[in-house]
Amino acid sequence: MDRTAQRAPRPAGRTVAYDPSRTAPGTAPPLHVRAAAVLEAGWTGSSTVPSRSLYPHQWSWDSAFIAIGLRHVSPLRAQTELDTLLAAQWADGRIPHIVFNPSVPLDAYFPSPDFWRSSTEGHTAGAPRTVQTSGIVQPPVHALAAWLVHLADPGLSRARGFLTRMYPRLAAWHRYLLHRRDLGGGGLVSVVHPWEQGMDNSPCWDRPLSRVTPAPARSFRRADLDHGSPEDRPTDLDYGRYVRLASDYRDRGYADGAGEFAVEDPAFNALLIASEYALARIAHELGAASTARQARAERLTATLVERLWEPAAGMFLCRDVRAGELIPERGVSGLIPLLLPTLPRDLAATLVRTVCGPHFGLGGTTRLVPSYDLLGEAFDPHRYWRGPAWINTNWLLERGLRLHGERGRADALRKGMLHTAGASGFAEYVEPYTAQACGATGFGWTAALTLDLLHDRPAGGGNGVTAIKGGDQG
Repeated sequence: MDRTAQRAPRPAGRTVAYDPSRTAPGTAPPLHVRAAAVLEAGWTGSSTVPSRSLYPHQWSWDSAFIAIGLRHVSPLRAQTELDTLLAAQWADGRIPHIVFNPSVPLDAYFPSPDFWRSSTEGHTAGAPRTVQTSGIVQPPVHALAAWLVHLADPGLSRARGFLTRMYPRLAAWHRYLLHRRDLGGGGLVSVVHPWEQGMDNSPCWDRPLSRVTPAPARSFRRADLDHGSPEDRPTDLDYGRYVRLASDYRDRGYADGAGEFAVEDPAFNALLIASEYALARIAHELGAASTARQARAERLTATLVERLWEPAAGMFLCRDVRAGELIPERGVSGLIPLLLPTLPRDLAATLVRTVCGPHFGLGGTTRLVPSYDLLGEAFDPHRYWRGPAWINTNWLLERGLRLHGERGRADALRKGMLHTAGASGFAEYVEPYTAQACGATGFGWTAALTLDLLHDRPAGGGNGVTAIKGGDQG
């Protein structure tokens, strides 16, 4: 879609992330070279696009995952990735889910900047005037990413004041979520749009979305269908509901609390907790108090269990805040809290059984964890977030399995991810049984997390998420 977008010139002296000339003639480049080449191709000079064709701007949680991988080939570029994203932060603390590249044509992606109108409709909420963004958010992986990027080259990070810049912005981001988005009044964060949770088309959203009157089909044009089969993408009905929710939120000046859609999601909240632990580590590195953040992370974990754990399902479920009830759908989101270090041992063991049981099939019928219940009525092995497997959710689960002592399963999942990433051409997502590529190929976070799996080897003690707990440790 964005094949005509202009790339910024390369900064003088910038480290090249890969060197194809090192590959012997007639041989396939090593996996890490191929992964680095994907990130090189998506680099704009200040950030990395998830996909040149399908997603030609900067996406929030994509950039966090991309920075986690980039740290292994260019810590400076990984820092720049996060600096660019947080430069677009709103005054109320929110980090928008898209930062738009002004050189990309408006019709290359929908909803485009002229739909969100952030600088005018978001004025009261403190949207920046000099850059166009969306008005919704995405999962808060950013503090975790910032801490891991710092660990890749602490000397460079300290010399550039990286964490000093990051910390107040990340603290404001968490403050926004905890104070403005506790729409259920129980202490957890609510998302106000399926796009915010990142798993856009999950069946977990079907029930709360059914209350939303869709925008008329003639009122928007879906650019995503130019690059993917309609059978693999959200339906027109669902997309119309997405547009209605987004336009209503915009027309309220991006004020929180009044919309028809409000859901407490286990993955979104688990990632906030993981990032609270990371923020505690960042605070300690900067000589600030960190114990309050650790305590908050532990308290939020207990709240997550209290509000979203469903023993009969053997996993966490989403809560429909407007209806006041749990949503009886098993999505991969309900497994992500496995990455939390203070999750009760019996719950962690139950999650492992659920991951490996008939609903998700890990180690049996599937090599990677699918995005939705294999036995669910809404399961579709090809349609966006309704069955296919994604590298980012599996990366999080690999860390969770390892954290809770499931080394063998974690090793097998790591091996499966690396094989799938290479064989699929770093696909956006894959069919869960055959690992057939779906969506875009050469996808940013698939390549980035492949690099992280290759470089952050378990035998070396590094584990990504396990490095976040214990804010007063060195």
